[in-house]
Amino acid sequence: MATKSEVQVTISLTELGLDEEELQAEVENLLPQLREVDGVEDADLVAVENAPQNSKSISGFVWGLLKAQIKAANIPTLFKFLSDRFGNKPIKIGVKAPDGRELNIEASSREEFEFALQKAQDFLNTKSNG
Repeated sequence: MATKSEVQVTISLTELGLDEEELQAEVENLLPQLREVDGVEDADLVAVENAPQNSKSISGFVWGLLKAQIKAANIPTLFKFLSDRFGNKPIKIGVKAPDGRELNIEASSREEFEFALQKAQDFLNTKSNG
């Protein structure tokens, strides 16, 4: 369970244009690296019951989708890792704030990752009106 300072981040690699086998290999390669990023408390595949509509699944998990619990203060570290790893490839990132608000952003270049990081930080620094 997430604490008040943790943010849930979902990373979708489905935009990479890989076939299912390549996509699964990419996810399996990325997962242990993601777990090593500073501030990442937990990282795993996304279970089918939490899957977005129309997503494909294998063995109870969604193709090309990872999730991580990370301390809000470490979001820049995570985005730098993703930028270094996918700097010129399209990925989708979902950020869920501790109060339940969600932000979905896409990035496919280092500049877009920097912009996405700024949007994520602004989003997390803005409190919900609810």
